[in-house]
Amino acid sequence: MALTPELIKHLHDGAFIPAHPLALTRDKKLDEKAQRRLTRYYMEAGVGGIAVGVHTTQFEIRDPAFNLYETVLRVAMEEVEKAQLQRPFLKIAGVCGGTEQALEETKIAKSLGYDMVLLSNGGLNEYSEKELLERTKEVANELPVFGFYLQPAVGGRVFSYDFWESFAEIPNVVGIKIAPFNRYLTLDVLRAVCASSRRDEIALYTGNDDNIIADLFTSYAFELEGKIVTKQIVGGLLGHWSVWTHEAVKLFEQQKLARESNQVDKKWFTIAQNVTDANAAFFDSKNDFKGSIAGINEVLRRQGLLQGNWCLMDHEVLSSGQSEEIDRVYSTYPELNDDEFVQSYLNRESEI
Repeated sequence: MALTPELIKHLHDGAFIPAHPLALTRDKKLDEKAQRRLTRYYMEAGVGGIAVGVHTTQFEIRDPAFNLYETVLRVAMEEVEKAQLQRPFLKIAGVCGGTEQALEETKIAKSLGYDMVLLSNGGLNEYSEKELLERTKEVANELPVFGFYLQPAVGGRVFSYDFWESFAEIPNVVGIKIAPFNRYLTLDVLRAVCASSRRDEIALYTGNDDNIIADLFTSYAFELEGKIVTKQIVGGLLGHWSVWTHEAVKLFEQQKLARESNQVDKKWFTIAQNVTDANAAFFDSKNDFKGSIAGINEVLRRQGLLQGNWCLMDHEVLSSGQSEEIDRVYSTYPELNDDEFVQSYLNRESEI
């Protein structure tokens, strides 16, 4: 199965894709009403796609104790289909685990109508790089693959340059989310893709929530075999974009216009640091990202999109001082939040 020409163009033009959170009740059951409302909020905010079943959705949805993976993917797909959007929209399913599990999840996503999978290598330290490449090939036989370089602080691992060079050569790998939160490792992926014979078939997306604006403005150039090869990170697939989404979409579109016109005002350097500072509060960077999922959920709770910031695992909670940090960035960067839009959206929802 391959992407349609329309979706390939959309992917390479650069799409805004939030990583979809999980809505829970106090007793850690799926809050289906809020889950559906979240999906509709993202579409109303103007996103170019959604990624479901990923880190922000909580990997534990796969645990037999919760058994929510297929349900969460189905709920999101039903809302997208009901919306009948008149614009290209990428439906991405997060896939993880060993080869057998990854294939099973991919087949579920395929049966539900997802366009592609975001394939995580997290938690597979027993797999060699060669084995992970073989796993990718098997998954790519079922659906197009979005590669994923997950930061080590939340379960990822460091890969060699050779791994990414081989990864880029796999047919039906159509994109890579670069999210190691590390400039050196980010450059490894950029250089490896530029060296690939499939460089023009792979869209690069930032997952570096600590460097969103800069990633999207930088044109990366490498000398390979005597010629300069350039590559742009065209879009983002980000947990950070799951909050304050409407304003972030507007910033993204403004940034794309500035990039295309090659007129980058120095105001963007300030905006970049403001966004990173907000992300530090949401993602709990001071505590090695321990409160990252709870932090995202807390912002959505304050806006009225979630009942609470609860997570499936008891240890996934706000860190000490994190709530105060969220207070601070709310106060310092009022232009970044979309509270007014969310309130209008919730008012419209209550009238339905």
